[in-house]
Amino acid sequence: MVQGVIARLLSAAGVMVASVALSVGLAPVGAVQAAGPLAGSAVTAPKAQAKPTTVQITGKFSGGKLTIQQADHPELFQRLLTEVNWLATAVPTASKPKADKLGPKFTMTVLIKDKATQTYDMYPNAAGGPRAFRPAKQPTGKKTAGWFYGRLTMSESLRLSGVPLKEKPDVVSGGIGGGIGEEVSADELDPVEGVNQFLAEFRQLFLLNGAVLLVILLGLAGIAFLIRRRV
Repeated sequence: MVQGVIARLLSAAGVMVASVALSVGLAPVGAVQAAGPLAGSAVTAPKAQAKPTTVQITGKFSGGKLTIQQADHPELFQRLLTEVNWLATAVPTASKPKADKLGPKFTMTVLIKDKATQTYDMYPNAAGGPRAFRPAKQPTGKKTAGWFYGRLTMSESLRLSGVPLKEKPDVVSGGIGGGIGEEVSADELDPVEGVNQFLAEFRQLFLLNGAVLLVILLGLAGIAFLIRRRV
C-alpha cells in the first residue's frame, strides 16, 4: 500500500515537472510571436508622401521666370496648384488648336523642394477658352501627351502671380483676386449708416408710389364724375 502511494506521488510530481517545463519552453515563443508584428510594422511603415512646395512660371515676359513658394504665398500657391494638379492623371479632352489660335504660352512647373515633379504648358488666351498641354516628357517619367480645356480662372491665376495679362475679374469668385487690394471705408461697413440709407430710400419709394396712386385715384374720380353727369 505504501509503495502504491509513493508511486502515485512520483507520478503526480512527474506530471507537474513536465507541465512546468512545457510552459517554460513555450513562453519565449509566445513572447517572440507577440513582439514580431510590432517590430515588423515599425520597419515597413509607409513614409508620408512629400507635397509640392514651389510653383515656377516661365514665358516671354520681363524676367522670364516667376517663383511662388508655398511658405511665402500659401493662397496664391494653392490657387496655381489647383490650375494644374488635376492634369497629372486626366484623360486628354481636346484636340490640338491651330498655332495662331493659341496665344502666348506660359510653362508651369511644380516642384517638391528643389526637385521638379510636373510641367505643363498653359495658354490662357487661346481662342475658345484657356487650353493646357501635358508634354509626354515629365520630370518624373513619361506620360501620354495631351491637350485639355483649361480652367476659366487660368488667366487671373497667372496674372496674380505676376504674368502680364489683362485683368478678368468676372471669372473670379471670392478668395484672392476677388477684391484684392481694394480699400473699404468705415462708412461702408457701418450697419447703422446702412440702415439709415435703406430707410431713406424706402421713404422716397413710398412717397413716389403714393403720388402715383393719388393721380390714378383723381383720374378715376374724374372719369366717374363725367359718366354720372352724362347718365
